[in-house]
Amino acid sequence: MKRLFTPLLLAVAAIAAVPPALAADAYPSRPVTLVVPFPPGGPTDALARRLAEKLKQPLGQTVIVENRAGAGGNIGSEYVAAAKPDGYTILFGTSGPLAINVSLYKNQGYNPETSFAPIIRIGHLPNILVVNPSVPANNAQELIAYAKKNPDKLSYASSGNGASSHLAGILFNQMAGTRIMHIPYKGTGPALNDLLGGQVSMSFTDILTALPYIKAGKLRAIGLASAQRSDALPDLPTLSEQGLSGYDVSVFFGIVAPKATPPETVAKLNQAFQTALSDPAIEQTLRSQGIVRAQDQTPQGLSSFITAEVPKWRTLIKSANVSID
Repeated sequence: MKRLFTPLLLAVAAIAAVPPALAADAYPSRPVTLVVPFPPGGPTDALARRLAEKLKQPLGQTVIVENRAGAGGNIGSEYVAAAKPDGYTILFGTSGPLAINVSLYKNQGYNPETSFAPIIRIGHLPNILVVNPSVPANNAQELIAYAKKNPDKLSYASSGNGASSHLAGILFNQMAGTRIMHIPYKGTGPALNDLLGGQVSMSFTDILTALPYIKAGKLRAIGLASAQRSDALPDLPTLSEQGLSGYDVSVFFGIVAPKATPPETVAKLNQAFQTALSDPAIEQTLRSQGIVRAQDQTPQGLSSFITAEVPKWRTLIKSANVSID
């Protein structure tokens, strides 16, 4: 019996003696779940699935994309915030759940600044101001002049109350001194249909959605609602360049894990995402979708960015008295 148990005891002792750092190096030992807090089929979901494919090699494990939609991204985000902080459940977040919603919803079950361990900021998708061709304006100043001469005549469509496309219009009215009415829809699709049909005058939508209609002459581009121009439309100036200095309403993408996720796990995920984002196929995907890759892709960079974004949106939301129960 002694001969039988001695090797077993030695094996147990050896396992117990493995340093924590070496044990952490075993991550990941099973598939990782990447939660997308929006329905399948949208630009966020599409990008998440492309990245998941490219993460398999640097992580050595499959990354499973799981959609948990609802409440503007809050349901999926709250699920990740409450998950075990072991790196196996992470969130593909956007401006809504990671910066805006905390000032919109009264009973949000997490805090974007304190409930997560930031992993990496992927980049941002510029919004673009487009008008129906019937609107007599070719640039921002012409649009502003027409809106001031015709208060409450123009309207802008959004994908819903509290969406970035809604807040973009609020900021535009505040900065331009205009009164352009807000018409909320249940999603980008219905809003776009009415814009194309002329039921509404204009919209602040993402460049990926608008680009085919701009090229077909069905929508007229007025300006980029971001801090810099887009490679997708390099000759189109930003609204900031056209007199609305500092105007920037872009949708950013960031990956976060539950708070208290081990730093070495965060570092491994960060490196895996950087490797995936450097893949030529992913770089082409980003360019084709108009997504601008973030320059600072460290966890600290995303943390600082969220810390700056939350009060920016809070100020705008409070000034317009916008809330969602």
